[in-house]
Amino acid sequence: MTCSSALGGFGLLEPPRLSRSTVDREEPLRTDAARLAAGWRGARVLVVDEKGRTPIEAGGHELLTKRGPEFGDAPPPGAVFLGEQAGVAYWAVRGRPSLVDGDDPAAWQDLRARGADLDATGAGLMVTAVATLGWHDNAGFCARCGSPTEPRNAGWLRVCTRCGHEEYPRTDPAIICLVHDGGAGGSARLLLARQPVWPAGRYSVLAGFVEAGESLEACVAREIHEEVGVRVSDIRYLGSQAWPFPRSIMIGFSAVADPSEPLHPADGEIAEAFWLTRDELRAALEAGDWAARAGDTDRRRVLLPGPVSIARSMLESWAAAD
Repeated sequence: MTCSSALGGFGLLEPPRLSRSTVDREEPLRTDAARLAAGWRGARVLVVDEKGRTPIEAGGHELLTKRGPEFGDAPPPGAVFLGEQAGVAYWAVRGRPSLVDGDDPAAWQDLRARGADLDATGAGLMVTAVATLGWHDNAGFCARCGSPTEPRNAGWLRVCTRCGHEEYPRTDPAIICLVHDGGAGGSARLLLARQPVWPAGRYSVLAGFVEAGESLEACVAREIHEEVGVRVSDIRYLGSQAWPFPRSIMIGFSAVADPSEPLHPADGEIAEAFWLTRDELRAALEAGDWAARAGDTDRRRVLLPGPVSIARSMLESWAAAD
């Protein structure tokens, strides 16, 4: 080990872009039909298409919502109540651009493309809308008896029309871990890897889904060993971020490993893994797309995760540490 892991601890500089939110979810209101109806006239509605796109201000940071009454005298079937802010109720519905209503299809963007640009209000609303509407798309039939289900509680519950079984929006936990050597200074190192399906030159930190009956820390240790063949210690929680593609939450950790331990990328899962220094990472972040890591002769471009990902927040925070 380069040095004591206690010297290598760090925290996130700021919340991940998709973990920001300002709207109060107001769970008790989901069953208060009178209150929801009273707030519909002044409600704002986020329209999301089947690809998770919604109109976003061109060059700006705000979502382009519509007035509730444009959809009728009451929330339409399938609408999801997102919460309230400053006396305004926010809802989400499935829909598409309407040229008749003057919608601009070019304004419709998804979270991957524009999520990092949104303000905290827009980010929180859009993440919740994409996650819940996606759940409704795939929860139309009962998991017990196969009968149709119908939405209740302002879009936060589906009930089987035959057996009464209740289903709630599902979230799949996944860990994402920045593995470093515990070192200090610019020569400290971290581990990056590339999945085979990614474009050549794109690298990130390691991640994987939590299995049934498994703790988050156990998942970190298992996934890192399975993916690159190294053992980790000093597992520390960093932060989390919703990742509704389709229904995950990314739970960020750091961990320490020994760079002298041989790397064994998992066949079919990891195309390449390597260590690089903090100074090299700083240069990469400064350049945006940096040319090469030590030892490369073909001067390949190395691409880092975009700002919408918690992986980018973790990399920037580790680079700024020490």
